[in-house]
Amino acid sequence: MLVPISSATIRHMMNFLVKTIANAGALAVAVWLVDKITLTGDSTGKKVGTLLLVALVFGLVNAVVKPLVKLLTLPLFILTLGLFTLVVNALMLLLTSWLADKLDLSFHVEGFWTAVLGGLIISIVSWALHLVLPDGD
Repeated sequence: MLVPISSATIRHMMNFLVKTIANAGALAVAVWLVDKITLTGDSTGKKVGTLLLVALVFGLVNAVVKPLVKLLTLPLFILTLGLFTLVVNALMLLLTSWLADKLDLSFHVEGFWTAVLGGLIISIVSWALHLVLPDGD
């Protein structure tokens, strides 16, 4: 028996897909611009597949872990007038790199300062892509 899918469910699925593609694009730009952020693979297709999987991991890290970290470090956000966001973004990128390693995905971020730069690039590119891509919100 087939269960009908509501238009709201389809919208949520499309929103998730668009955000994952935007994350993959932002991660690709960071890999391209920063030498110590690496994505390896035998072929372009393998690299794209790995990038999409890393984007899923990155999206999950940002959806699950980042809100908790932001809540726990709220005083630092206030004291630094939001600049602590760069540190949190770097930590989320490092966590994504660690998880990618555990999942045997060929994505690696080498060091904290590389993650800070990568996090900044990913934030800017994601923001720009979300301006262009519809997300249903």
